[in-house]
Amino acid sequence: MKEWVSKNIESILLEKNILDTSVIVSVPPDTTFGDFASPLGFALAKKLRLSPPQALESLRPELEKKFGSDLVFSIQGGFLNIRFSDTFLWHNGLAFAGKTKTKESLSILLEYVSANPTGPLHIGHGRWAVMGSIIARLLRELGHRVHTEFYINDAGKQINKLYDSVTALKEGRAIPEDGYHGHYVHELAATDKDPILANLESQQADLQNIGVTFDTWYSEKQLHTHGAVTKAIQTLTEKNVTYTADGALWFRSTDFGDDKDRVLQKADHSLTYFAVDVAYHLEKVSRGFDQLVNLWGADHHGYIPRVRACLRAVFGEKRSEEPAFRVLLGQLVSLFRDGEPVRMSKRTGDMVSLAEVVEEVGADAVRYYLAAKGFDSHIDFDLAQAKEKSAENPVYYVQYAHARLCGILRKAGKTIQETPLQGDLHEKERALILHMAQYGDAVAEAGIHFSPHKFVQYTFDLARASHHMYEACPILGTPLEDRRLILIAKTRDVLAQCLDILGISSPETM
Repeated sequence: MKEWVSKNIESILLEKNILDTSVIVSVPPDTTFGDFASPLGFALAKKLRLSPPQALESLRPELEKKFGSDLVFSIQGGFLNIRFSDTFLWHNGLAFAGKTKTKESLSILLEYVSANPTGPLHIGHGRWAVMGSIIARLLRELGHRVHTEFYINDAGKQINKLYDSVTALKEGRAIPEDGYHGHYVHELAATDKDPILANLESQQADLQNIGVTFDTWYSEKQLHTHGAVTKAIQTLTEKNVTYTADGALWFRSTDFGDDKDRVLQKADHSLTYFAVDVAYHLEKVSRGFDQLVNLWGADHHGYIPRVRACLRAVFGEKRSEEPAFRVLLGQLVSLFRDGEPVRMSKRTGDMVSLAEVVEEVGADAVRYYLAAKGFDSHIDFDLAQAKEKSAENPVYYVQYAHARLCGILRKAGKTIQETPLQGDLHEKERALILHMAQYGDAVAEAGIHFSPHKFVQYTFDLARASHHMYEACPILGTPLEDRRLILIAKTRDVLAQCLDILGISSPETM
């Protein structure tokens, strides 16, 4: 709805040849000024050589001609305040509710989680899983073609260490000092399954339990068996961006923005992890996606310039810079119970696995809490709070809002039909309609900027607006019953859409 307002004002400015820039529209901190506001006066003042208020006043006749009585304008300094008439908001605000406008359709490869298949997933992996899956849903809601991928690190020293650890236990020997010592290793040794395949199956099951699946599980091993690593090194060599020193093969990554050159092949002819990263990302580009998006842990920060350098060396700026190549770095998650840190599993004595957290608090709570903050924020996840069935628990608060709306409609027991607005809207009705009308704006903001937490907040605010409307506006058995049932039904539908994007269930009873 904000976009609709801004585009219509922009059309006036273009017709008058006043301004050719976009018009910013937002919700003002103090909504007594209006439903929306724009700092348009400051930009107009420079163009028209008037004070900001005078510049806006000069535009008032065109605004009133275009919008009539549907929009009421007031001026405060350089801000144009906009208030919708109740009739316009009732008919058009509800029409915007739950609708998303598709601007363009891009093909996007979204890689996330990509944990080593050497043990169970922990809560940090769960965070990348939840955030990645919501990003995928948001981008698809915007009309983009999203392909999700889990990169399996199934080659290298860590794989051999797991095999050695399991073999040692099977043969009655002590696990090597540098091997894997977790309780799960003993469980692997007690079966005939391949340890890597068994861990992968476990990881896939854990992710499915929180509603996360992938279009592709891409094996690192196949980069070696298919010759992709050799081909990548050959490509860099042909670009004349490699050299030999101390018996090793180096990539001139400093020529492309990195802080130091990187070894591709060691003096003993073994390949570095970076060489494999090069091969994987060159292979990604070869698949023809418009954008490559990676979700990595904050400890991978140093990998960004070196991977970008290799893309720049082979494909140039167009494929190596945002938005074609983007990396999102996520901070860690700390577990608490009633404010006390939880570091070890009571059951096994090892780290607390993602599966254990899901078992204790449920998939819905895990998804909500892991997506509630931005990538750059550390999360303190309190298990006790996540299990509370009260308004203090945000996921319960949101789900209860949906269940309450369903309950009202069940109790009404009647077919909901569209009706013209009669009388004035209550301020809480207005607030609820306005919030729903911004659904498309919220999806776009969270999706374009890869910010799932913003959509979590939008969903929570929608639930709060519905609770406030219910508490302030009597519904059943009143003269306004039909009108408010329409609003209740629309809110239920939009809230269910929001929860679906978040991968959280929409209970009809609680």
